[in-house]
Amino acid sequence: MSERADVRVWLVGAGPGDPELLTLKAARLIGEADVVLYDRLVSPEILAMARPDADLIDVGKRPGGSHTQGVLNELLVLHARSGRRVVRLKGGDPFLFGRGGEEVEVLAQHGIACEVVPGVSSSLAGPAAAGIPVTHRQVARAVTIVTGHEATDSDPVDWSAVGRLGGTLVVLMGVERRGAIVEKLVESGLTADTPAAVVMHATTPRQRVWTGRLGELPDADVASPAVMVIGAVATFAADAAALVAAHTLPLDG
Repeated sequence: MSERADVRVWLVGAGPGDPELLTLKAARLIGEADVVLYDRLVSPEILAMARPDADLIDVGKRPGGSHTQGVLNELLVLHARSGRRVVRLKGGDPFLFGRGGEEVEVLAQHGIACEVVPGVSSSLAGPAAAGIPVTHRQVARAVTIVTGHEATDSDPVDWSAVGRLGGTLVVLMGVERRGAIVEKLVESGLTADTPAAVVMHATTPRQRVWTGRLGELPDADVASPAVMVIGAVATFAADAAALVAAHTLPLDG
């Protein structure tokens, strides 16, 4: 597929973790890049697709870390202006809570052409990997995806409104604040008995799934990175686990 000659930066979705869920276009661009600026959750297997002489730069944000969005933006502009092919490799999809929109704006302000390459989002792939259909004709005809990490105190998520929407609620980056999130959802009308599931390290060999009820979630043994699923469809995770167990029991004799 031909590409615009003036494009210097590609915002590429790395998918949810499993390297086989990377798109073909993403894999090609990683292999052609001179510079790869990557998030902290991008797997080593995906980074290994880069050329041996490519510069791989970890720009993942960590609590107490030094990589701010401002520093990342400066690196994007610096390397793009050097005439090199730059891949900004982002976990999941670049435009779903990944600040991809902000990075496109910065590049546009500096007159740098870029292309966005969509990726498989953990908001859908995480539940699917645990056997959870986020929509189901009998129990959930809608799905709401929301971030549990609020950018500023002046821009809070309206959890009361979210809790009244019905259907399935998928929360990304919400494990650390799950206690407050559950409290607000219950205040909005959701019952403590609402089914819930948490899929950790989705689509990777480290995947682990917790299932229970909304009221149990604050004390659950869960950790990030994780996708929280709240609603009737969360019960499918337990059914999927039981099916896997039934097929992995040792044979008699």
